[in-house]
Amino acid sequence: MLAPWAAGCAERTLPLFEAEAPHDPRPRAAIEGARAFARGELRFGPARALSVAAHAAARDVRDPAANAAARAAGHAVATAHMAAHARGAPDYAAIASSLASPGNPSAAPELIRWAVGDASAAVREALRRLPLPDRSGGKLGAFIFDLDAQCRAGD
Repeated sequence: MLAPWAAGCAERTLPLFEAEAPHDPRPRAAIEGARAFARGELRFGPARALSVAAHAAARDVRDPAANAAARAAGHAVATAHMAAHARGAPDYAAIASSLASPGNPSAAPELIRWAVGDASAAVREALRRLPLPDRSGGKLGAFIFDLDAQCRAGD
């Protein structure tokens, strides 16, 4: 249940990566892998390899928004081997949105609101059960706490 939701979150900012690296299929393959895992069509090992590849794609681009979009995809498929990665997909997507729209301070909060609105009650409950990271996580940590607060307020 978490992997398809995380894939949807990552997919929101995938065009930012694809505009920067149109011939690099790794982040898209990671998103598709997250969905395949949820359908029982992909095992942990191949899912982990897709995550590693998406993060490598992130390192291969110069644009920070494209980098964050690829990391969102890597976290989406990494949900297959560790549920806590589910939070990384919307959080990195929020960072990508923010970086792509520097004049729009609501870009990241809007993406987090969309992610919470797209989450089923079961997804929100699963996210609530995950341990929260240390509060010193910078932008990423702030988005994780915002996501968590909105998930708790949504019910």
